[in-house]
Amino acid sequence: MIPEDVLEWMIGMPEDRFIADVHERAPRVHAAGDRGRFDPLLTLPRLNERIAELDLRAGMIELANARQPVPRADYVQGDFIDRVAVARGYRQGATIVFNQLQHSDRRMAAFCRRLERVFSCHIQTNTYLTPPAEQGFRTHYDSHDVFILQITGSKDWRLYGDPEDAPFRGERFQGMTRPAGEPAMTFTLNPGDGAYIPRGYYHDAVNSGDAPSLHITVGLIVRTWADLMLEAVSQVCLAEPEFRRALPPGYAGAGAGADRTAMAATFAQLTATLADRVRMGAALDTITETFIRSREPDLTDSLIDSRIDPEGHYVARPSLLTVKQTETEVRVVAPGCEFNFGRAPLSLITRILDGTPFRVTDLDHAEALDVLGRLMTAGLIERQAAPAG
Repeated sequence: MIPEDVLEWMIGMPEDRFIADVHERAPRVHAAGDRGRFDPLLTLPRLNERIAELDLRAGMIELANARQPVPRADYVQGDFIDRVAVARGYRQGATIVFNQLQHSDRRMAAFCRRLERVFSCHIQTNTYLTPPAEQGFRTHYDSHDVFILQITGSKDWRLYGDPEDAPFRGERFQGMTRPAGEPAMTFTLNPGDGAYIPRGYYHDAVNSGDAPSLHITVGLIVRTWADLMLEAVSQVCLAEPEFRRALPPGYAGAGAGADRTAMAATFAQLTATLADRVRMGAALDTITETFIRSREPDLTDSLIDSRIDPEGHYVARPSLLTVKQTETEVRVVAPGCEFNFGRAPLSLITRILDGTPFRVTDLDHAEALDVLGRLMTAGLIERQAAPAG
């Protein structure tokens, strides 16, 4: 069971304090002193079961060794992972990297959904199993913030000063462009310990014990102010025809070509139009709804409990969603779906989704069964046991 205050559980700091004081500002290490702290999320035996059970396709598992690269051809045959080759690579010192385990593990998926509600961004997980005294990656930085959750064994970490300033999303580390210098921060993560490393910090880590080291790296794949600005600008450009006119013929040619002075005047006019017309609201709505729809729905028990019992007890699952009243309907945008209710009032829908337990008979509206059934199909509502007494 993942605690509601997930950041307190991960790094010993409440959500509001972390966002106000630490997020994108500085690393943080939390030595919890609770070796089984993250067992509800993952254990080494459970990971071993997942590796044995899953249909492992190319990209789901990779091997990494700081001493020498491990060619993918060594453990990928066509579209499939060669399990024996993976085990052999591990014995030879390679770290096994299990990519995006949240797509195939229910507990990890629930954990990521909880963090998505905190950060309003895509959450990805990579799980690393490193042999004793080995190192998976050389010194590098990530283009996204990460949390480190140590499950089993220990790892020594080194963080270096003078980080890269907000590297952009999707930027791949291309090797050291300058010396990392001396470590500015060193720490050891033991089972149950957690850490936060903002993007751009050069770092490396080595298994410091005589047992396998298993940790989860949780990545925050955020949307930036640049994304919001580009969406706002694009909406103006779609609405205003002058932005869609062709650039002057010959603008790229040598010699006479296009008149750059005239182009500069037009550019200035368009810039002024942008300054006058650009608005945050609609752009933020678009980004918000696109993000929510792209989330994976939680369909736990949605088929088993598909029949609605008017006397049964129900409650909305915590979820990212938006509810808006338009001129003709109520619109609900939720993970993986969108609903338009033309007959049900806003008060009924907000009552169902406000997190307070209810029975169908409590709702007292002709559209209650239809609304409840559609929202249950999307995993937004779950059945509860009857309260005691």
